[in-house]
Amino acid sequence: MIKIGITGSIASGKSTVAKILSGKKFPLFDSDKEVKKIYKQKKFKKKIVKKFKLKNGKNIKNKLKKIIASNKKSLIELEKIIHPLVRKEIKIFTKKNKKKKILVFEIPLLIESKLMKNYDKIIFVNSSKSLRLKRYIKRGKSKRIFNILDKRQLSPEKKNKFSDYTINNNYSLKKLTKNVKLIKIKYE
Repeated sequence: MIKIGITGSIASGKSTVAKILSGKKFPLFDSDKEVKKIYKQKKFKKKIVKKFKLKNGKNIKNKLKKIIASNKKSLIELEKIIHPLVRKEIKIFTKKNKKKKILVFEIPLLIESKLMKNYDKIIFVNSSKSLRLKRYIKRGKSKRIFNILDKRQLSPEKKNKFSDYTINNNYSLKKLTKNVKLIKIKYE
């Protein structure tokens, strides 16, 4: 089994690269989807309400965004709760798919979390900050949160050092697809 980790800065195009790479052929672990599932769990909500002194578990994401916007350290506290839960799901996914030839993992903070040794190949999706910000805002999200999350990530130069491949996503979807397929054919 070959485990391929896909990482990159916020709104760089990791999800698109992961979907192209996995296609319908290779199982894909999407960290962002797992986080969404975690936010729906009663046990998680209870823990967050207690930790961040919230009145209740309703609109928890919006409440946390406000807290993070006013106190950057709270992002680190939130990650301390979420990351172990995501890692547990990664183990379950890997075990479930152990007979597959290739597994694809989309993990935004793969390098920042020092998880490189867990993957056979790492693909770094790079994109200019201005383009990433434009994409993020287009999703209806705030510039302030983008800047907080972006500062939490290593520079592209540092991520590049730990990666086997770098895909620049500053151009068209057609060009991106072509570049991903050049990597994919090495493993099919």
